[in-house]
Amino acid sequence: MSITPEMLQLLMQEVEREDPIDFADLPFKEDELREIVALHLCEMAARMESFSEEDKHLSLLAVAAKLVLENLVLHVQLLREHQIPLGHEVEQLLQKIRKSP
Repeated sequence: MSITPEMLQLLMQEVEREDPIDFADLPFKEDELREIVALHLCEMAARMESFSEEDKHLSLLAVAAKLVLENLVLHVQLLREHQIPLGHEVEQLLQKIRKSP
């Protein structure tokens, strides 16, 4: 089943009800940002049409993992920039990462 950018935007908004995004004071409209992201992801999905189901799944997991990592890094950078102490969970995660080979 294909998903349209409009359908994806609606799904994004549904997910945001449970986990809102803090757009802060960005000089962009939230709906325009969602539209750009939805279009990009739908284009990416279309390029994967010839992939096997396993390759699609792995590609989407890799993209999601990269985005979660990027979000974590940006979050920690913002906390440090504003001299906000890191939460206990973030400290534990960073300690775990530091110990990794």
